[in-house]
Amino acid sequence: MISIHKKRFRLVPFSVFILLVSLTVFSCKKSTVIGEDPYDGGKQPLGIKFANEAADPEVGIQGEEATFKIRGLRPFEGKFKVLINETEAEVLTLTDSTVKVKIPLNASTGGITVIAEGQTFFGPSFGIEGKVSLDASFKVVSGSNGSILDMIPANNGYLMVGGFSDFDSKAALKPVNAIAMMNSQGEFQSLNSGKGVSGVLFSANQLSGGQFIVAGLFNSYNRRLGISSIARLNSDGSLDSTRVQLINLTPEKPQMGFDTVSTFNGGVNGLIRKTFVRDNKITVVGNFTRYYRYFYERSTRDSKRIDITTMNQIVRMKEDGSMDSTFNFNPATRQGYEGLNGSVEGAFMQQDGKIVITGDFTSFNGKPVNRIARINLDGSRDDTFNTGSGADNIVTSVTYNETKRKIMLTGLFKNFNGTAANGVVMLNEDGSTDNSFKLGTISGGIVTFAHQLSSGKIILSGGFSRYNNVVRQGFMILNQNGSLAPGYNNSGAFEGYISKVIETSSSLGNPAVILSGFISKFDNKRVGNVLRVEIK
Repeated sequence: MISIHKKRFRLVPFSVFILLVSLTVFSCKKSTVIGEDPYDGGKQPLGIKFANEAADPEVGIQGEEATFKIRGLRPFEGKFKVLINETEAEVLTLTDSTVKVKIPLNASTGGITVIAEGQTFFGPSFGIEGKVSLDASFKVVSGSNGSILDMIPANNGYLMVGGFSDFDSKAALKPVNAIAMMNSQGEFQSLNSGKGVSGVLFSANQLSGGQFIVAGLFNSYNRRLGISSIARLNSDGSLDSTRVQLINLTPEKPQMGFDTVSTFNGGVNGLIRKTFVRDNKITVVGNFTRYYRYFYERSTRDSKRIDITTMNQIVRMKEDGSMDSTFNFNPATRQGYEGLNGSVEGAFMQQDGKIVITGDFTSFNGKPVNRIARINLDGSRDDTFNTGSGADNIVTSVTYNETKRKIMLTGLFKNFNGTAANGVVMLNEDGSTDNSFKLGTISGGIVTFAHQLSSGKIILSGGFSRYNNVVRQGFMILNQNGSLAPGYNNSGAFEGYISKVIETSSSLGNPAVILSGFISKFDNKRVGNVLRVEIK
C-alpha cells in the first residue's frame, strides 16, 4: 500500500503540470480579452533612480549641505521633494545625476526619499552627526535574547538580571538564565550561577559585604528549591546556602536528617518588582499577599513546614530573611496592614530611605492615593507627599534623579492632579508638580519611559513617531522645560522599551549612558537589549 501511494502522489504534480501547459497553449490561441487589465491606469515609470553610491558627505550635519546621487530628476525641477528620514530638505542645486540639499536643523538619521508626481522613490540611509551616538567601542556583541529588567554597577562592571536565557551566545558553553555579568566595557564575565534562575528576575541589589540580593518571580536557583521569589547570592553569583538539620523519619538513612537550603530564609507568594537595601535590611515591593519563612525544626527532607504571614505588596526583611515586624505590621492581628488595592508597577527609594511606589491603585492602608504613594520608614503612608488628586490612570514607570531631586512618571494617565499631562509628568521631591516642564504634542504612540540625567536633560522613549511634529522615532532628549534639546536628537529609529539608565563615560571619556531593557534597535542599528550611548 505504501509503495502504491507514493506512485500516485508522484503522478499528481505531473498531471497538474500537463493541465497548466494545455491551458496556457489554449489561452495563447484566444484573441478575445477575458477581463480588464488590472494594471491599466497605473502610473508610468518616471525614470528616477538612486545610484548605488554613498552621499557626499557620507554622514551629514544639521544645517549643512549634502549631495545625493540620483538620476532622472531634471524633468521635474521645482516639482519634487527630498526628505531625510521623513523631514523635507531644501533643494539647493540639481544636475542630471545629483541633487544638493540643505540638511534640516531637525533632521535625524534615516532613509532618503524623493517624491515626484505622486510617486515615492526610496534611497539609501543617511546618517546625521550630532551630540548623540551609539558607542561602537562598547563590546557587547549580540547581547541578551530577552529583557534585561534591572542592571546595577558591581565588581567593576554591571550585574544584569531579567528574563533572558543567553548573553552574547555564551549559553552554548555554560547556562545563562536570567542573570549575567559584564565588565565596564561590555565584555561578558562568567558567574558561578550554575543553572541560574527558574523564572524571571526583576531586581538586584548589592550588599555592603559584596553579596547580592536578587528578586522577581522564581522558586529555585541552580536547581536548589525552597526559594520564594528572593535569594541572596555570593559575590561570584553562587547561591548563599547552608546545611540545616531536619526531622528524620528514617534513622537508617542518616542523610535524610539534613538538607542544603538557601541561607536567606524568607520570601513571598508572588512577584517582587523592586528591592531596596538600607541599614542591613531589605524592603521589597511587588504583587504578593503573603510572606513565607521555612520552619526547618519541624520539617522533613520531603515536607517543609512554612510560617505564613499576610503581608500585602510590601514587606521588610532582615539580612537572614526573617520579617521585620516593626515595618507595616499590625501586632494586634499579627499580619500586615491593608496595603494597596491594586498592582505595583514601579518604585524607588529616596536618599532619606522613604519609598515612592507607583502603579494602578487608589488607596494604601485604607487612605486614598491615586496611583502614587510615598512610604515612611515604618511602612505608613507619608501624608506630606503632596500629589493632590494624582494620576487618573495607571502609572507604568517611575524614575528619580538624586542630583536634580526630580521624579519622572509615565503611564496611561491624561491628567495629573487635575492638570493635563498626556502620560508624562515631572514632580518635585515633595510630590508637587514641576510646572516648568511642559510636555509637547506626542503623536504616533505613547511614552513608556522617562529619565532625567544629572545634566538636566531628559530621556524619553516609547512607541511614538513625532514630537511637536518633529520626527522622533521612539527616542528623544528634551531640555528640562520639555523642549527638544538642539543637537541631541540626531539619532534614528528606536525600537523597544527602556527599563534602566546608568550614567557613565564613553571610551573617549565623554558623557554617556548605558541603556538596558527590551531594546532591538537604536539609531537604525540592531542592538541586543543593552548598549552604551555617548551624549556629548
